[in-house]
Amino acid sequence: MNHAPEKALVSACLLGIACRYDGGHKHSAETETLKKRFELVPVCPEQLGGLPIPRPPAEIRGGDGGDVLDGNAHVIQIETGRDVSGAFVAGAEETLLIAKSYNIRKAFLKSRSPSCGCGEIKVGGEVIPGDGVTTALLKRNGIEVEAVE
Repeated sequence: MNHAPEKALVSACLLGIACRYDGGHKHSAETETLKKRFELVPVCPEQLGGLPIPRPPAEIRGGDGGDVLDGNAHVIQIETGRDVSGAFVAGAEETLLIAKSYNIRKAFLKSRSPSCGCGEIKVGGEVIPGDGVTTALLKRNGIEVEAVE
């Protein structure tokens, strides 16, 4: 009997989809290996949260993604100073809905991103410990997340 491969979320930019803040992508060779083991379901939490492509770059200030979910930190567009926390949280929630609808238990997300970073995020040009908003929400809901370069 043939079994379908396990489904896993993946940051769409890692598959070569031009959805990053700068209108580009971050295609990763690692996704080619992942495609052999998983049925990949692409997501871009920032786009799912209603942000345009391209968009000003953003970073978490005052903590990490878990702190944003708890209302104790904010996601701020670096160039404009605009608080886009609501869009980041909405995108994380949409990503979680997709994961739940496909019974997904694993995600491979873009490293150091304010949405997708896992274990590390970039703030002020420096890499600091912490998770992005989407990663924090997925982890809170029992979904295993791995960072991909």
